[in-house]
Amino acid sequence: MTDLIPVTVLTGYLGAGKTTLLNRILTEQHGKRYAVVINEFGELGVDNDLVVESDEEIFEMNNGCACCTVRGDLIRIISALLKRRGRFDGIIVETTGLANPAPVAQTFFVDETLQAKTRLDAIVTVVDALNLPKRLLDSPEAEAQIAFADVVVINKTDLVTPAQLAAVEAQVRAINQFVTIHHAQNSNVPIDQVMNRGAFDLERVLEFSPEFLTDDSHSHNVDITSMSFTVKRPINPDRFTMWIGSLFNERGIDMLRTKGILAYPDEDRRYAFQAVHEIIGGDFIGPWKEGEPRESRIVFIGRNLNRPQLRRGFEACQVAEEAAAP
Repeated sequence: MTDLIPVTVLTGYLGAGKTTLLNRILTEQHGKRYAVVINEFGELGVDNDLVVESDEEIFEMNNGCACCTVRGDLIRIISALLKRRGRFDGIIVETTGLANPAPVAQTFFVDETLQAKTRLDAIVTVVDALNLPKRLLDSPEAEAQIAFADVVVINKTDLVTPAQLAAVEAQVRAINQFVTIHHAQNSNVPIDQVMNRGAFDLERVLEFSPEFLTDDSHSHNVDITSMSFTVKRPINPDRFTMWIGSLFNERGIDMLRTKGILAYPDEDRRYAFQAVHEIIGGDFIGPWKEGEPRESRIVFIGRNLNRPQLRRGFEACQVAEEAAAP
C-alpha cells in the first residue's frame, strides 16, 4: 500500500466550495506536494483560473464531464503523471459540480496501470449547508455525490441556524450512514481530515466498528439507503464470490457503493472488499489485531435495497458451523 500513489477525488455540487477547499490544500503548510487534475464541463474552462498560484502541477480537462466523455483523458493524464512519480506525493482530481463520482472512481479499477500504481484514497464531497435541501430535491447528482463519499464537508455553516445544520446532517446521514462528516466555513476543514485518509481502501473502516454493528433501518425521503451486516463465522471466499457476482449482475445499477472487511478461514489477514456499481475489487490489507474479533462486516449503499435478501445472502456465505468450530 505504501508504494501506491494516493488519489483524492474532490466533488460537490456547483457552488458548494470545492475550489476553495482545493486552494486551502495547495497553500497550507503540510509538507506535501500534489498534482491536480481539474475537470470542467464545457469548452471554455474557468476553474483553472480560480485556483491559486502554486508550485503544484495543475492539469485542466474541459472536453466534458469526467464521469462520461473524458475518462480516457483522465487515464492519459494520470498515466503521464506516473512517469514523474518523484515530483509529487499524491493526486487530486476535482470534478465538475455536475459529475456523478462513480465513473471517476471506477477509472482507478478498470485501467491496469492506474490499478497497479495508484490507490483511491477517498472521495471527498463538499456540500452547501444552506442549499443542500433544495439540491436533493432537484438534482440527483447532489444525492449521488453524498452516497459515494467517504468524507463529507458540510460547508457554509455560518449561513444556517443550528437547527438547520442538524437537519442537513441528518439528510446526509440518511443517504450515507457511514460517512465521516466535518463542518466548515469557507471550506476551513483541517487538511489532515480530508487528505491521506485511507478511507476508500478501508484501512480506517474498523475505526467505525460501532457503526458497522448497528443494523437499524433508516427511513427518509430520498431513495438511497445504507445497510450493514455482521456475521461471526468465517466467509467462504468461493461462496461469497458467487453470491456477490450474481447480486451485482442483477442489481449492479442500484448498488452504488459496497465495502466490507471479510474474515476468510485459515487466513490471518483481513480481506477488504469494495465495489462501485458493477466494478468489484479487493485485497488483503494486513493481519487481524490481537484480541480483535474476526467478524465479517459489509456495507451496502444503494437504491431499493432489500434488507432481508441481503442479510440472507451474506449469512449464507459463512462456512458451516462445524467447519468454524476450533
